[in-house]
Amino acid sequence: MRNEKKIPSGFIYFFGAFGGILFGYDIGVMTGALPFLQVDWNLQDNPTAIGWITSSLMLGAIFGGALAGQLSDRLGRRKMILISAIIFAVGSVMAGVSPHNGILFMIVSRVLLGLAVGAASALVPAYMSEMAPARLRGRLSGINQTMIVSGMLLSYIVAYLLKDLPGTIAWRLMLSLAALPAFILFIGVLKLPESPRFLIKNNKIDEARRVLGYLRPNKEQIDAEIKQIQDAAKDEAKANQKASWGTLLSGKYRYLVIAGVGVAAFQQFQGANAIFYYIPLIVQKATGNEASSVLMWPIIQGVILVLGSLLFLMIADKFNRRTLLTVGGTIMGLSFILPAILNLLIPNASPMMIVVFLSIYVALYSFTWAPLTWVIVGEIFPLIIRGRASGLASSFNWIGSFLVGLLFPIMTATMAQEAVFAIFGAICLLGVLFIRTCVPETRGRTLEEIEKIGESRQTKEKCA
Repeated sequence: MRNEKKIPSGFIYFFGAFGGILFGYDIGVMTGALPFLQVDWNLQDNPTAIGWITSSLMLGAIFGGALAGQLSDRLGRRKMILISAIIFAVGSVMAGVSPHNGILFMIVSRVLLGLAVGAASALVPAYMSEMAPARLRGRLSGINQTMIVSGMLLSYIVAYLLKDLPGTIAWRLMLSLAALPAFILFIGVLKLPESPRFLIKNNKIDEARRVLGYLRPNKEQIDAEIKQIQDAAKDEAKANQKASWGTLLSGKYRYLVIAGVGVAAFQQFQGANAIFYYIPLIVQKATGNEASSVLMWPIIQGVILVLGSLLFLMIADKFNRRTLLTVGGTIMGLSFILPAILNLLIPNASPMMIVVFLSIYVALYSFTWAPLTWVIVGEIFPLIIRGRASGLASSFNWIGSFLVGLLFPIMTATMAQEAVFAIFGAICLLGVLFIRTCVPETRGRTLEEIEKIGESRQTKEKCA
């Protein structure tokens, strides 16, 4: 145990958040690999196969998040992160060694990888929030978002560096290299302690006190936090006994459940992942250049995402949630709709026009809907329904991501790109309408105040 006491807090926070980088890498890596894969397997005229290969990761993630949440309550956050790292590595290598034209093998490998991605999306924020002091928890959603988009940017850079290799080697290396950060994560997490909240829930008070000793400055603070965690665990146990899936639809909670789940669903159905997964193919279709030759564009999008996530950390608590989502969603919608209008008015306009507008979309998305969705999901649900409602919101988010990844190449094969993005633009504007009419402001309000908003809307039923 003496060696455990020497674990610096910086080491704990770094490797606690490192899963976000790995999560982002696996989300973004297909962006660079797909142009080479589709040529190697001759999939240019098979948009359905492209859609399934890309979206199968999100299909696995739908189940990975739900399973990880339940298993982590039994096995512990640390052990589940270790298991996720192993699945990350195995799934990455399997995808990289897929047999030629092995579409089904690739899809199965990506579903397996998706289980780890979904698990990381649930486990990393939970572990970090349970390790960090209260004064840092409010920024965790933004920090986690920064780690994820940094992982995406890393995957784009790796793809660019490998683009001059023979095609069949390039995409295999891009996918397989995800095993390297997975190995680093596994080694780092081996030295991490278990979260104090899990230890206290399992009556390991002395171990929890030792872990908090790595991270808190004095004994009084540790004692106070242990009592707070014990009280919260008792409240949560009582809430779980009272709650059921039917509780989510009861009049008292329906308004808040629809608001939180709706925001999570709209974030994906707005089409952001169509850009992140398919930007090389989008540029290829717009300009006629080979997708494998325009891999600088994903890097540009990645840089915009990282800068936007850093901007959010600075402005997160300075503006109302609804204000940021309204401004972001409106400009995002117009960025999708305007290229279609301009293409009708100016048929000979530069084909790069759509890429410029997509960059504007990504910029606004990066510091509004991307991080704020999870801030709202973390704030809006009362304790008695929080576990089930948060899981439902996460599932709807992954379902939206899966459907966008699956349907986008099929849609662009049957209609103009501008028309497809105009549809997403309309969904963005519907999202703004939803925010203005069905989502309460949560900034600066306690959980109890937010719950009372739901009670006051019980008889109004404007959004039910």
